[in-house]
Amino acid sequence: MSTQPKSNSGESFVSLQHIYKTFNPASVNEVVLFSDFNMEIKKGQFVSVVGSNGSGKTTILNVLCGSIPVDGGNVHVNGKEIGKLKEFQRSHFIGRVFQDPSKGTCPELTILENMALADNKGGSFGLHIGVNKKRIDYYRTQLELLKLGLEDKLNLSVASLSGGQRQALALLISTMTPLDLLILDEHTAALDPRSSENVMELTEHIVRDKKLTTLMVTHNLKFAIQYGNRLVMMHRGSIVFDAAGE
Repeated sequence: MSTQPKSNSGESFVSLQHIYKTFNPASVNEVVLFSDFNMEIKKGQFVSVVGSNGSGKTTILNVLCGSIPVDGGNVHVNGKEIGKLKEFQRSHFIGRVFQDPSKGTCPELTILENMALADNKGGSFGLHIGVNKKRIDYYRTQLELLKLGLEDKLNLSVASLSGGQRQALALLISTMTPLDLLILDEHTAALDPRSSENVMELTEHIVRDKKLTTLMVTHNLKFAIQYGNRLVMMHRGSIVFDAAGE
């Protein structure tokens, strides 16, 4: 296992180039987090990012997803410069699963309605039937992958599901449409140990089956090593350890 920073020149699928980011500029709370920060990810890599609070790991995700602006630098995904795209525009090709299970689903809607919405991501919305009944068998097949028995509960409100069930569903619906990049934002942190293991096993299956390029931030070093094929450690806005392979 190499501990040298990865140089993926000519091979990068996701690229953060010369990123600068200062929080609360010109105030007593000013924090310079990124100063000429660079990171490259190859197509198909499953990158686990670890580090202490304030190290910059979640900010990387927010920069990629467009949740926060940068002060300088370029962001590329699959050959496209996406720095000027809004967050909702990036969501067409970047899927994100949050730490809070409630953020990835609509609790007032049923499982079926949540899946129908996800199935239409990037499409047009208007005054027409929201659920395509021809797709129901497909939704059941997808839910069977979760091994939670939800395939027989399509009309159940998502609000009635447990945290582990909702997070598994959020992971599934975030990857229903083709993606360039899957972002996992500490997606097992709010779950009990058994649910965490189940969601990580499902994550590995989906990432492998769909050949997704994946970036996962986690505080769980066991998961970082066990499931990713590249480990990055952050400290004060810099990569201090970067290892790939066995």
